[in-house]
Amino acid sequence: MIRFRRGAQIASLVAAAALTLSACSSSDDAESTDAAATATVEESPSEEVVVEETSEETAEVASGEFVEFRGAEPGSGEGVTLGIIALDDSIPFSKSVSDGFKEQAEIAGATLIFCDSKLDAATALACVKNFEAQGVQGYMNFQPVADAGQEICDAGPQGVPVIAIDIAQGDCQTAFMGANNARAGFIGGEGLGNWVKENWDCKIDAWISLEDFGVGSVNDARMDGQREGFESVCGPIDEATTQVRELDAGRQDIALTAVTDTLTALPDASRIAVVAINDDGISAALAAARTAGREDQIAVSGMGVDKISHCEIASGGQWAGSAAFFPERYGEIGIPYLIDAVNGVTIPKELLVDHLYVTENNIGDFYDVSGC
Repeated sequence: MIRFRRGAQIASLVAAAALTLSACSSSDDAESTDAAATATVEESPSEEVVVEETSEETAEVASGEFVEFRGAEPGSGEGVTLGIIALDDSIPFSKSVSDGFKEQAEIAGATLIFCDSKLDAATALACVKNFEAQGVQGYMNFQPVADAGQEICDAGPQGVPVIAIDIAQGDCQTAFMGANNARAGFIGGEGLGNWVKENWDCKIDAWISLEDFGVGSVNDARMDGQREGFESVCGPIDEATTQVRELDAGRQDIALTAVTDTLTALPDASRIAVVAINDDGISAALAAARTAGREDQIAVSGMGVDKISHCEIASGGQWAGSAAFFPERYGEIGIPYLIDAVNGVTIPKELLVDHLYVTENNIGDFYDVSGC
């Protein structure tokens, strides 16, 4: 057995200590607004490790109740200026979230100042400083560096509502919106367990977990949940006979290399269960297995039901399914609740998306797969 997750030194999400931001834009204006803001994040030894081992805000959401998608009321945001700090819109999940917020802000008639953190704390810090300058009355924060959350809170507009997206963001946070990570993980692992039980009689030679150590407790809740869900169907994984790999491989390119190397190191494994923190990792795992001529030796289950997964899931092959997050509909929760908060309405502290397991049997109920 090999474990790499706990106590690892992670520096994957904190890049330069200072950089210049020049790409914030309004949903009312297709042209980019030059922010020309420069931000500096103080450097310290601890900032190289962005893992937040224990987050009360994140821990609390595991038992929270989900909210319904409501959508913005036309005209409800007239005269309101909102902001969003995106995760990184080069990532399909983040792009879906951002597009959903922009669509709902337009319906509401609100001005939306958009700023992409590009997985960088210094950029996110510049974003909130620009929000202050542009009179943002409330914003959504999807920046991924948990340790930088409080500094970003302190630098942004004060006294305005802040909705954290999927990652806790310091004491300015009015509400947490996004995934119930433990529940999503559990139903994802349970779905994989059902596939492995049906096809392999619950017998596996290896368990590969593709994770993102940098998001700390979010990663642990989601990935531990997947193992627990799998074991609820197939029983405890016997680590005396099963090779276990927990790898820091949350990005598609990193996951491709990691799975390629792991398959090479496991030449005799013919029943390999693979889980990942997102669908990017699962897509990479399938690509690695196909290149190695070992596609039929893996069974995979993802998180998100991103566009890259739709045809793979619909095909009924080795991709058993994914836990749905519906990122394209996040805006139907975030925008109306943020407008409520700007208007002085008390909103729930937890705005959690309902999760379900999407397989070849039900994906057509949620997404158009007719072209697959």
